[in-house]
Amino acid sequence: GGPEAAAFVKVSMDGAPYLRKIDLRMYKSYDELSNALSNMFSSFTMGKHGGEEGMIDFMNERKLMDLVNSWDYVPSYENKDGNWMLVGDVPWPMFVDTAKRLRLMKGSDAIGL
Repeated sequence: GGPEAAAFVKVSMDGAPYLRKIDLRMYKSYDELSNALSNMFSSFTMGKHGGEEGMIDFMNERKLMDLVNSWDYVPSYENKDGNWMLVGDVPWPMFVDTAKRLRLMKGSDAIGL
């Protein structure tokens, strides 16, 4: 039935002053999505290094990935039923079909999901 329509979703991050919009169909996997998200919000990632909250400058991708792995942020999404779920809980194609919005939430807030 022809080319699949774009799947635009809004992406927000707790504490970030801006929203982004992405097309989920541009990505083929959760890995690709998470790389895109970390790059998108890299200029705005709160670090708790040295006991101070502050901006982190990402000098290179390796360092970036290390930081993302130690992030306090957990990607979650709102599905068609309006429930917030953790990203990664369903197969990728199903995620693309059901995700309406993405939110990078502080880890402490994501525990209940």
